[in-house]
Amino acid sequence: MVAGVLALLGLLGGCGVDHTDVRGQDRTACESLVADLPTHVAGHRLVKRLPDVPGATWGDPAIVLRCGVGKPKGYDPVAKCQVVNGMGWFVPKDGMFDQSVDVVMTAISRTPYVEVTVPAKYRPPVAAMVDLAASIRAHTNPSDYCS
Repeated sequence: MVAGVLALLGLLGGCGVDHTDVRGQDRTACESLVADLPTHVAGHRLVKRLPDVPGATWGDPAIVLRCGVGKPKGYDPVAKCQVVNGMGWFVPKDGMFDQSVDVVMTAISRTPYVEVTVPAKYRPPVAAMVDLAASIRAHTNPSDYCS
């Protein structure tokens, strides 16, 4: 049990995005998003909601969602986005082409930003993008990026 918690904390800490302390309207939006997340993502059952992050996990190894993260490393306004179901996602180049690595993608077309890590075992990440789009759209606001 302790090893599982430590592994999850390591995964949350190493996602490639500077974690921000989620407060105010962003905190409210993230809490409502987490409360309304689907019970299944990419065919994997919801394992737990993480109110302190705020976020959630599905499956084992875990698909991890974190809400209220900072702008992803490597993103700039001219960076290419992947648009799935009307939601713009930023996926760093290593996550785009290297099928052996976990994909860390950020819903950059909405604020607060929502980051989703999909283990390499579950690639491609499109199913997670599709399954999460409606909930993210319902609880976040449009941004100027990747729209």
